[in-house]
Amino acid sequence: MKVVIAGAGAVGKHLSRLLSTENHDCVLIDDDEERLGGIDSTYDIMAICASPTSIQTLKDAGTGSADLFVGVTRYESRNINACMLAHALGAKKTVARIDNYEYLLPQNQPFFRDHGIDSLVYPEVLAARDIITGLKMSWVRQRWDVHDGALVMLGIKLREGCEILNQPLKDLCGPDDPYHIVAIKRGDETIIPGGFDELQLYDLAYFMTTQDYIPYIRKIVGKEHYEDVHNVIIMGGGKTAVRAALAMPDNMNVKIIENSVERCERLNTLLSESDAMVIHGDGRDLGLLNEEGIKHTQAFVALTGNAETNILACLAAKKLGVRKTVAMVENLDYVSMAESLDIGTIINKKTVAASHIFQMMLKADVRNMRSLMMVEADVAEFIASEGSKVTRHVVKDLGLPFGVTIGGLVREGKGMLVNGNTQIMAGDTVMVFCHEQKLNKIEKYFKNNSIW
Repeated sequence: MKVVIAGAGAVGKHLSRLLSTENHDCVLIDDDEERLGGIDSTYDIMAICASPTSIQTLKDAGTGSADLFVGVTRYESRNINACMLAHALGAKKTVARIDNYEYLLPQNQPFFRDHGIDSLVYPEVLAARDIITGLKMSWVRQRWDVHDGALVMLGIKLREGCEILNQPLKDLCGPDDPYHIVAIKRGDETIIPGGFDELQLYDLAYFMTTQDYIPYIRKIVGKEHYEDVHNVIIMGGGKTAVRAALAMPDNMNVKIIENSVERCERLNTLLSESDAMVIHGDGRDLGLLNEEGIKHTQAFVALTGNAETNILACLAAKKLGVRKTVAMVENLDYVSMAESLDIGTIINKKTVAASHIFQMMLKADVRNMRSLMMVEADVAEFIASEGSKVTRHVVKDLGLPFGVTIGGLVREGKGMLVNGNTQIMAGDTVMVFCHEQKLNKIEKYFKNNSIW
């Protein structure tokens, strides 16, 4: 697949890293030589230092034959213009990064499609959506609703109260059991587990289950004593905080602590139709946190632009008794450190946005895809095509590559877990978990290909 990326910022570089390991034909364009420095030797891509809105540059990059053109520069207008030009030159699909929520409104989507832009990505909205999902379950590090909730994936940190430690998974996750363990993070190691693997204390385990069995999962992992989230303090009043506050459920009370007086005034305008309270101050000030009721707060969300500040603030909140903490960590080098400090849920806008874009690059019918940053694994919803290999054998006879597992499927709107004797049918939405950079090897199982 040929992909042209305009913009060598955080999202563009992360996409380039993903593509370089998937053997795609990738070209990265940026007019800042410093941002491109050494990237073509680090990743297996072509780097072009030129303006991404230059028609000649786009032609030189082969945009006319591109399967996907991605505009992810720092400037919204530049991304939109580049995508319009790429479409006019012949690019099959285009996606633009934006920072204006109005553009995402349903009534505006036809306008952008008519101008050659197939998809819009607003990283702050995607990050806010993940934050809200996580807050709905205080005892879960990460939650992902599959196929509108027919299946649910839960990432859970296992502690002393867990009932299922040190037992082979084949004894825990049989055909009739209501959950599967689909991925495990243990220290720096990522495990796509088999039947003889065991869960250990302090593992980050990913469970696949259905809505009905979430209370059962909560019980066996020893998290019943965790309070549901009703009071939330957000440190930092940027765009992600605004989108999160506006999308907050009615049963949650939100306070935003912002250090800038001018930004506080702006927040009061932006959030005038919500119940969020804006407070001027430093979210690291323990006196202020106590004054604002931190001891009666179930969730603390640190969303400043400084990763170190967010990590330290979450550590302080935990010491003050907050169970659920969320930190925005934009520097990927800090992610493993943040996890080792056990600060809670980690949000990274660029990986969220890159995952959203990356699913467009897969040739099979992929409904949704996510890179599980904490476990260096990917999870995707593949739709099985008529006559595809995945429909010709039961799961145990598919010959899936090492490090790949199928966690569940959705058939006619109903979620069900998968075992070795499951027969996948055409039209099923199938959840696939694998180590990073293996999705490209999996999609052929789901396509109608006469070679098989």
